[in-house]
Amino acid sequence: MKVCNLVFEIGTEEIPASYAVWALSEVKRLAEEEFKASRIPFSSMESYGTPRRLVLIVKDVPERQENLYEEHRGPTWNQAYDANGNPTKAAYGFARGKGVPLESLRVKDYNGTQYVVSVIEREGRPITEVLPEVLVRITKGLVFPKNMYWDDPTLRFARPIRWILCLWGESVIPFEVGRSSSGRVTRGHRFMGAKSIEIRTADEYMDKLYDNYVIVDHNKRREKMLSGISAIGKELAATVDAQPRLVEENCFLVEYPVPFYGSFDEAFLELPEEVLTTVMVHHQRYMPVRGSDGKLKPYFVGISNNRATEMGVVVDGNERVLRARFADAAFFWEKDLERPLSNRVADLKHIVYQEQLGSLYDKTLRIRQLSLWLCEALGKNEAKELVERAAYLSKADLVTQMVYEFPELRGVMGREYARRNGEPDAIARALYEQYLPAYAGDRLPSDVVGAIVGIADRVDSIVSCFKVGLVPTGSQDPYGLRRAARCVAEVIWGLALDVDLKEAVRQAGTLVEASDEVIEGVYDFLRQRLYVQMRERRDDHSSVALAVSIAWYRPLQALLLLERLFALKDEEWFEDLVTSAVRVRNILTKAPSFSAKLEEGDLKLEAERELYEAVKEINPLVNDCLRECDWEGLMKLLSRLSPVISRFFDEVFVMSEDAQERQSRLSLLSLCNDLFRTLGDLGSLKGSKEAATRGQDSE
Repeated sequence: MKVCNLVFEIGTEEIPASYAVWALSEVKRLAEEEFKASRIPFSSMESYGTPRRLVLIVKDVPERQENLYEEHRGPTWNQAYDANGNPTKAAYGFARGKGVPLESLRVKDYNGTQYVVSVIEREGRPITEVLPEVLVRITKGLVFPKNMYWDDPTLRFARPIRWILCLWGESVIPFEVGRSSSGRVTRGHRFMGAKSIEIRTADEYMDKLYDNYVIVDHNKRREKMLSGISAIGKELAATVDAQPRLVEENCFLVEYPVPFYGSFDEAFLELPEEVLTTVMVHHQRYMPVRGSDGKLKPYFVGISNNRATEMGVVVDGNERVLRARFADAAFFWEKDLERPLSNRVADLKHIVYQEQLGSLYDKTLRIRQLSLWLCEALGKNEAKELVERAAYLSKADLVTQMVYEFPELRGVMGREYARRNGEPDAIARALYEQYLPAYAGDRLPSDVVGAIVGIADRVDSIVSCFKVGLVPTGSQDPYGLRRAARCVAEVIWGLALDVDLKEAVRQAGTLVEASDEVIEGVYDFLRQRLYVQMRERRDDHSSVALAVSIAWYRPLQALLLLERLFALKDEEWFEDLVTSAVRVRNILTKAPSFSAKLEEGDLKLEAERELYEAVKEINPLVNDCLRECDWEGLMKLLSRLSPVISRFFDEVFVMSEDAQERQSRLSLLSLCNDLFRTLGDLGSLKGSKEAATRGQDSE
């Protein structure tokens, strides 16, 4: 059978670079699903993209789809036909359900029993008939984060579709998407290539476009760009700060990368480094240049989508833009320094935090009060003055001109302005570190001052938003409360701060007059978020669930308990204890009603009395360990209990025929169960399912 390669290109207006990586994986995923569902085999499939095109190349596509053969087993022959061979309702229903005529049903033997089967056989259609409907579904199945409608209101895409190329070997696969018809014509580079390029066969597609300055393969485009950047670094005897995310963004902003470098006035290096890099990276997508000492040099590297005859003109234009941006930043810097941060705090009264929660000034005062409480609760009184000052100044940089123009610099400018205002370095550092970590894997605050202010800020945000009904849903979390909860736990773990979140939330609730119902809702939210985070650290549902159920409100202790449980889970005494806990629960669940009252004199056997004495002695000690989060002491107590309760089950038959014995033994197990319940559900730990089975079988 003849096989050919397939090329499918969707030509568009410039698609945002932020959509590119997602679009490449999504179009491939959709195509693989559609090809499989349509019985179209292939040897390989790859997706490629530039700002103006999304491309799918499929190797070794045959000229016909595979034949369809489906066999479905139905009711037995005796159920489907009566003694006279007449079809029953079962036969009619089966045929109708499979969409086949009744007379097409067959009989087939399965392990000695005859069943009715339906067989669907269909010859594969020519690929030129199948592919049009498949490719239309793929195109319409691409739903971007934001979509546009243009001349056809039934079609949406990231940007308007301007042309479609689709070739199977030398043959055009004809179909329409909206008002665009497929063909063999594509377009070259917007500035350097031909406006119309006829592709004779799918195999020449890549080469023809490369001749017209379009590098369709984004991996090769990235390699070419990085090679040019490296050459510039050697020329400048410096290192180009080619951050992966910035490289990826530039890769999908151009079809033919042309790296260049420009310079700026060294006087601008007097500005804080983050100001310069923010302007270069976030606003202009330039790459900073650093010397051997790691400091910025007065150069930048940009990526042009046009290899101009006079690249000097391109460089001059980019230098002018950057010069203007830096001049603005220098002006903001000088104007902002005219007023110290402490004089700007009152300006926060004019900025609404949330219409039901007051201004940013109100939030600042709450942060200060909660920070002071945290200081005292953590025993960090030596840092109290620093924390109070840092909390008071924590949001002051939000009303500076620099942060108004460049919001990404919040915290950074607070730190820099505080240093220029003569604030202690710990306070200046805290104004920046209150926002750490900013994303997963980001660094943590370096000391408790910034950590405490950051925790107070986030706890206040969570409680305040819950108070006014801004609770995260499955798809909506506009105030970033999930991220805030994650950051609180990360900071607590990273700096080993034994924060009691239950009390912290209660304190924050008092400041915003939140109801008990709201507070309970916050507790549930924090408990759920902590469970998710701890599962990321230890993929052991049972151990995590137990640790969270016992100590969720003290994340540091919950993590320490999890590590202790994880280390013990394979020890014999611990496995025996889990088995016993499950047996206790199962027996009590199935037992008839009994009196929980138990007198020591009711216990006749030594194993019964030994267990009673052990539970009576250990129970208050367990509660002490839980209250003090003494996990080592708790495990020692449980290790003492484990052999005692195991001996009980080895020597004592709980469900005795003697009613008095049965009552006393069930009452004893009830005491054991009460002890286990103070620890959460021990029986949920890994391996408990097998333990439960053994426990049920033994009674």
